[in-house]
Amino acid sequence: MELIRSRQNSHLKAIRKLRRSRGEAALLEGEHLVCEAARAGLRLEWLLLTPRQAETGWGEELRGSSRVGSVQLVLPELLATVCDADSPHGPVALCELPRSGVGSLPVRAGGCYLLLDRIQDPGNLGALARVAEATACAGLALTPGCVHPNHPRALRASAGSLLRLPAAVDAEPEALLAHLRTIGPALVGLSAHGGEPLAGSGALDGPLVLALGSEGAGLAAGIVARLDRSVTIPLAPPVASLNVAVAAAVALFERRRAARGD
Repeated sequence: MELIRSRQNSHLKAIRKLRRSRGEAALLEGEHLVCEAARAGLRLEWLLLTPRQAETGWGEELRGSSRVGSVQLVLPELLATVCDADSPHGPVALCELPRSGVGSLPVRAGGCYLLLDRIQDPGNLGALARVAEATACAGLALTPGCVHPNHPRALRASAGSLLRLPAAVDAEPEALLAHLRTIGPALVGLSAHGGEPLAGSGALDGPLVLALGSEGAGLAAGIVARLDRSVTIPLAPPVASLNVAVAAAVALFERRRAARGD
């Protein structure tokens, strides 16, 4: 295998470019995320490893996988110049991860879907995806203005969930509800104030589209106008709101608890 020794290498240049663009190409960083992609059956177009990483058990497994294309070694100090500060040691891989509109979401009887409105923080998006997968949601629908699900930090914060969970982009509520019309989901908003108390409301029972906005802006007026119901998590003062991913976790686990009849 070739050892990359120059900052001008085409793969290193590609990494820098991918950090400035969002599209169907996903930049995967760190041992956990790269290995999760391979386990999920995604094809890695190329993989960059340090010589030491290539000799590990997981490195040898990746190098021998039919799902991995080009494999190249890179000096650790060069890899550190293109990796994110949160994972400065790599490895780094590229995979094609196309994202489509709401028509790409599976229609699951009794399913729960998250409608995410203008979530701009990639860490929050990744955490939301992780919570959604942990609570058996069928998919995510991201409105225009959301951070792209292939953002490197969103992928990493999801711990692999954004590699597996269907995520539709440029989603509009009308199109989402039309796509899911055969299961007849309720559109319920999670609001910081003014909604029905979450516990015991029954608002999250059955097929559901749960709408969440960013902690600062909340849901857009157009989405609020279409809601069937709105629910609120009661908080002890002086706390006024929760991080959107934390709020989603509370609501979704309450939904599962109620479904079990606990």
